[in-house]
Amino acid sequence: MSTVETVLLALLVLDAITLTVLVLLQQGKGADVGAAFGSGSSNTVFGAGGGASFMTKATAWLAIVFFVIAFSLAYIAKEKAGTVGEAGMPLVQDSDDPGDSNSPVPILEDADSPPTGDVPVSEETEPTPSDDDIPDL
Repeated sequence: MSTVETVLLALLVLDAITLTVLVLLQQGKGADVGAAFGSGSSNTVFGAGGGASFMTKATAWLAIVFFVIAFSLAYIAKEKAGTVGEAGMPLVQDSDDPGDSNSPVPILEDADSPPTGDVPVSEETEPTPSDDDIPDL
């Protein structure tokens, strides 16, 4: 992990914690006792909507910063994933040749032939129901 990623991740965590605390500290619009009786706008200077307080503005800016950092980390991760082949890591390649001897999965040549190997084959057939198997009512 590069230094830029570490710094961005630390800022993202700090921003998330601050944003959570700030949202929990804010008072809801209808939280006043007078709001239940129709006088919810009595505390505001700027009318019923009220002015945006410092906490509301700070919440908006922290949310913007949170998304910018998250998208930046996603972009960095995408760029890192694109350079995996250049880092000396082998890439998985599909083989179109069915007779490829390097294939880890064996290819069955004839699916209709009886199985051979260590797996036992059952020669039993399904038992047919007889009249003795039916219970009397």
